[in-house]
Amino acid sequence: MNYLRRLQTERPLLFWAGMFLVFWLGFRLVLFVVALILGPFGLPAWLPIVVVIGALVLIARRQQRLR
Repeated sequence: MNYLRRLQTERPLLFWAGMFLVFWLGFRLVLFVVALILGPFGLPAWLPIVVVIGALVLIARRQQRLR
């Protein structure tokens, strides 16, 4: 964690580009896994996106409720 904080202060552009890349790849990976699970059921192609975004909203709401 110290390395990331140092990188954020010394090279913020590189830090934020890396963060964007990691979040984008993570989102794509989660979408791929959800599509693999829901694929055999013949559901619409947009359904994995709805499931992932719905799960993220549910997690965010639970975290807000705990505070």
